[in-house]
Amino acid sequence: MNQPAVSSTADQGSDAGAGAGEAVLDVVQSLSGRMWRQRPADNRTALALSQRLGVPDIVGRVLAGRDVGIDEGEGFLNPTLKSALPDPSCLRDMDKAAARLADAITGGEPVAVFGDYDVDGATSSALLHRYFSAIGVALTVYIPDRQKEGYGPNAPALLALREQGVAVVVTVDCGIAAFEPLRQAADAGLDMIVVDHHQAEPRLPTACAVVNPNRLDDDSGLGQLAAVGVCFLLVVALNRALRQQGWFANPDQRREPNLLQWLDLVALGTVCDVVPLTGLNRVLVAQGLKVAASRNNPGLAALSDLAKMDQRPGTYHLGFVFGPRLNAGGRVGNSHLGSRLLSTDDMDEARAIAAKLNDYNLERREIEAAIQTQAVDYVEANGGGQKPLLFLSDPRWHQGVIGIVASRLKDRFRRPTIIVALDGGVGKGSGRSVPGVDLGAAVTAAKQAGLLLAGGGHAMAAGLTVAADKLAELEAFLTERIAQAMAGQPQRHEISLDGALTVSGATRDLFDTLEGAGPFGAGHPEPRFAIANAEVVKADLVGQNHVRMVMAGARGGRLKGIAFGVADSPLGQALLSASGRSLHLAGHLRADDWQGRRGVQLFIEDAAWPENQ
Repeated sequence: MNQPAVSSTADQGSDAGAGAGEAVLDVVQSLSGRMWRQRPADNRTALALSQRLGVPDIVGRVLAGRDVGIDEGEGFLNPTLKSALPDPSCLRDMDKAAARLADAITGGEPVAVFGDYDVDGATSSALLHRYFSAIGVALTVYIPDRQKEGYGPNAPALLALREQGVAVVVTVDCGIAAFEPLRQAADAGLDMIVVDHHQAEPRLPTACAVVNPNRLDDDSGLGQLAAVGVCFLLVVALNRALRQQGWFANPDQRREPNLLQWLDLVALGTVCDVVPLTGLNRVLVAQGLKVAASRNNPGLAALSDLAKMDQRPGTYHLGFVFGPRLNAGGRVGNSHLGSRLLSTDDMDEARAIAAKLNDYNLERREIEAAIQTQAVDYVEANGGGQKPLLFLSDPRWHQGVIGIVASRLKDRFRRPTIIVALDGGVGKGSGRSVPGVDLGAAVTAAKQAGLLLAGGGHAMAAGLTVAADKLAELEAFLTERIAQAMAGQPQRHEISLDGALTVSGATRDLFDTLEGAGPFGAGHPEPRFAIANAEVVKADLVGQNHVRMVMAGARGGRLKGIAFGVADSPLGQALLSASGRSLHLAGHLRADDWQGRRGVQLFIEDAAWPENQ
């Protein structure tokens, strides 16, 4: 057996002597072919943080590795919305948007929201729906059919809303590039308000207000917000405008709602749109998770019950339990179901919608698996992912799942990936990127070059519509641009670790302390550790392709672990054959509260044989 050369031991809470950027436990080639790289962190800052905050040294290193300064530590571990929330007026056109909506509400003009069908769009639509309901005003919610209408505002839908008497339409998580549909809507007498966060072009669509922190002329510094975060600031601004107009002057008639009660929606959309969990985003999610734990939203409660969740929701649950089910309606079912589930106060309706979305999600998985197999086979038969950009197209592929497949291929081959589903002479594409490569900017540039019928996005994800006869030219354009962005990026396959622990050092107390540095997600990575010299007591197959383990430490203690979806890989086979032997393991610590016991387990991502094995 080819065993990577490793050495060293780890003390509880230590970094095993590895300096910034060095190989943790000297693992230069793990069982999955990766080097275990020490995450850079200033040692003096790490030590000062641990001493000032009274936390273990390893926690100080985790904080320092995420650029937390000595004087920032206390506030970082105890984030508050009061200190982090900006004045919404800092966003360009925010005051215009709030004033127009306030005038519509006080003047009795019908308002509609046109939302995207993904989780960010669904949470944005539901947030506005809940606010309007709380102040006693009707709001029409329109979610386009993904298959029939495609992404973003379309003229027929907007004109139909106008014919129904709607005076103002708010687009959420879309609209920044819908130039022609919004022009037609304006010509028909609709006042359009665009609330978006995708990359903007120099010109803006026709609207009475365009609220987007990624406008080229916006200097708010809030470009990392998801659309639902921008929507929350709109609700804050609108509530203030209504207060100033005397809407809440008589509390016996109208009570000013508590806006914080909807932060669970903000957290959900923020996590699922994979925007960086730094700055304001991190605070919104931290506070939103507290709201989600109260189970006051029937839709989220129904999803929790369906998934048999028996613990407080975290970012993992938002992104991997709730998110896929909410997205499934837009991908293979009815696009409006996600927004409807998050908006309803009827628990019976919520359970029925959640069950339907769960069925759609099962269908989505089957479709996705088939396409992923075809896509992986194609890549491996054509260079194995050595190109700067993976660009694949096929008329057999379902456009509702190509974004997920693009994400899977991006993770597997560590390359920006765009998957295009062809239908006749038009292709609908979805892309996912890697850190350091702004895919949204590349797609926007392709649109400006005349290679796309439509397109846009943000750094880590993008969507596009392209004529079939432009595919080759588009691929060449994007490949050249992305190759330039990737120049100088490290090509070695690595896994970044915050340090090494013994089995006895991986405790629930340590996990609980680390949770204070969360929530973790994109841009604010969850701590990942090496567990040194873990003796494998038991390893067996569980579920579909997962490996379950129990480890013991030389200094005592036991630790459970699980490696998902690896049983048929070299890593999985090594884990299954390791009973009675020692391994170095790498992964994340997670709560293990089965049957009321408060423990911790390791989500295993990688492993390496110690030198003496």
